Amino acid sequence: MSDQLRLRPVAEEDLAVIERLTGDPEAVGEQSWHGWFDPRTYRRRWEETGLLTDDGGTLMVAGPAEPLGFVQWRRHPTNRVSYCWNIGIGMLPKVRGLGYGTEAQRLLVDYLFAHTQVNRIQAVTEITNTAEQWALSKAGFTREGVLRGYGFRDGGWRDAVMYSVVREDLGKERGDMTVLRPSRRDQNGPRRDG
Repeated sequence: MSDQLRLRPVAEEDLAVIERLTGDPEAVGEQSWHGWFDPRTYRRRWEETGLLTDDGGTLMVAGPAEPLGFVQWRRHPTNRVSYCWNIGIGMLPKVRGLGYGTEAQRLLVDYLFAHTQVNRIQAVTEITNTAEQWALSKAGFTREGVLRGYGFRDGGWRDAVMYSVVREDLGKERGDMTVLRPSRRDQNGPRRDG
């Protein structure tokens, strides 16, 4: 699948996909819908920075014929002198469950470890989002624990699950692409008990 999928900078024509995946409740999905916001946010940021800065960025997940979604990362301070990347993903509904999100997150990990000096990449998802937990596990992330009352959505506080990958988790080299070992804790998918 990796030969079919690639990450690339956001072009102006891609903004419609990003705007749909962040502003259309049906396209976003239940666990990622947090209400309406300024629909021009991404367009303004793209005009100013191309959605790539030293503090984070957005790349398109491109299939052979069309964009399938996007991946993002942002700087998350870990102490006064270091930080890690916190990543997120948005995939079009028609390609969810087909493995593209897992592969896109693997490609993003490879990209960030190759082009930045961070030691840790993390992702947080709602505890009920078992599809994303499974994708993160398959992408080589390790489940670290539950974050109680972490995010507000749909009138209530929701628990979340933290996943991470560190450079130490990198496996052997395969050509020019780093291969992640499967997560040690999540060989059979996400735990359903939180």
